[in-house]
Amino acid sequence: MTDRVSSMTGFARVSGEADWGSWAWEAKSVNGRSLDVRVNVPSGFEALERQVKQAASKAFARGNLQIGLRIDLSAGKETLVVNADALSAVVRAYQNVSSAPVDGNALATLMTIKGVVEAGAQSTRDIGSDETIIAELGAAGEQLVADLAASRLSEGAAMAHVIGNYLDEMEAQRVQAVALAGDQPKLLKARLEKQIAELEADKQVDSDRMAAEIALAAAKADVREELDRLAAHINTGRTLLSGGGAIGRKLDFLAQEFNREANTLCSKSVSLDLTNAGLALKGLVDQFKEQAANVE
Repeated sequence: MTDRVSSMTGFARVSGEADWGSWAWEAKSVNGRSLDVRVNVPSGFEALERQVKQAASKAFARGNLQIGLRIDLSAGKETLVVNADALSAVVRAYQNVSSAPVDGNALATLMTIKGVVEAGAQSTRDIGSDETIIAELGAAGEQLVADLAASRLSEGAAMAHVIGNYLDEMEAQRVQAVALAGDQPKLLKARLEKQIAELEADKQVDSDRMAAEIALAAAKADVREELDRLAAHINTGRTLLSGGGAIGRKLDFLAQEFNREANTLCSKSVSLDLTNAGLALKGLVDQFKEQAANVE
C-alpha cells in the first residue's frame, strides 16, 4: 500500500528474451468496488499465477486487474527428434537390398531420409518445469505489479490535483454563499410582508399568528448550518488528499454529503443569487464525484 493517492486505472508491461524464446507480462487495471485479480498463464506455470496474485493483493486495495503472461517459443532452440520406428524401417529396407553393414556413414545417410529425423521445439511444459526459468519469470511478474502500482500512482497524483482544485472552487462558492446568506432575513421579510399585505386586503390577519409564521419561515430559511457543514466537509476532503492511501470510498461518501448540503442550500434559498451559488456547488460536486470514483 502507499500513503499517496492512487488511481484504480493503469497499465504495465514487462518483457524479455532468453535462449529458449521470449516472454511478456502485461497488466491492466480498471475501476472496481473491491479488489479482483485475474491472472492468466500458460499451462505448466500455475505457480506463477499464485505468486503474482499474492503480490497484487499486497500492493492494491481496489480495482479489477487483468494480468497475463505470454510465452513465445518460436525464437527458442530447436531440438532434433529421431523417429525410432521410421529409422528401424529404413534400416531394414537397407539391409534387404544391401549386404554392406550399417556403419556410421550408412546410418548418417539413412537419417537424412524425410521423417526419420525431425526438428522439434520445446513445449511450454518443458519450460515450466525449469525452476530457474520459473524464478526469473516470477521476479518479472512481481516487477510488473510494482510497475502497475507506479502507473496508478502517477495517474492518482494528477487526479488528486484535480480533486483539490474542485475543493478550492467549492470553498470559493461557499464563501460567496455565506455573503449572500446574510441577505436571507431581509429578503424573506420583504416577501412575507408582500404576502401579508395581499391577505389583509381581503381579511384581517392576526398579528400574533403573523409574527409566529415569520419566525418559523426565518428559521427554515437559515442556511448557516449547511454552510458550516460544507466548510467541515471541504477540510475533510483536503485532509484525505494529503493523507493519501485507499481513500476512494471515503471520497465517494464525502461527495454524497456535499450533494446533500448543496441541495438543502438551494431548497432554503429565497434569492436567485444564492440559488445559483447552490447550483454551482452541485455542478462542482458532480465533477468531484466523477473523479473520486477513479480513486483507489
